[in-house]
Amino acid sequence: MHEMSVALSVVDQVEQAARSRAGHRVHRVRLDIGELAGVVPDALAFCFELACSGTVLQGAELVTGFVPGRASCAPCGRAWDTGMPPDMICASCRGGATELLSGRELRITAVHWAAEPTAPTPAPTPAPTPETLHEES
Repeated sequence: MHEMSVALSVVDQVEQAARSRAGHRVHRVRLDIGELAGVVPDALAFCFELACSGTVLQGAELVTGFVPGRASCAPCGRAWDTGMPPDMICASCRGGATELLSGRELRITAVHWAAEPTAPTPAPTPAPTPETLHEES
């Protein structure tokens, strides 16, 4: 499942950006996914949640945007939505000299940071020992 490698890559890139924001957790990540990128958004969301565990992204929301596949014809200049599977033949001139304009994107477009830095987790209080217990009469 390549969605896990995509999720791990997104987490890695956001963690690198987080280093300059010491202590700030990530609230939300927006990712644009092209129609032709071969990524299943639901599978990516599942993998993203797993990949975030134990990082500054733990609990972060993944918001995905859809980017349609678009192509243009070099000879006649017509542009169209390719659909899936992609139709790369121009309907106007039936030419095959086309260029893919969009649809393969896989891009982090925004990271929303938590308003406040995460406070360091306090050290646990040690359990009382017989030497530290004092009986009151």
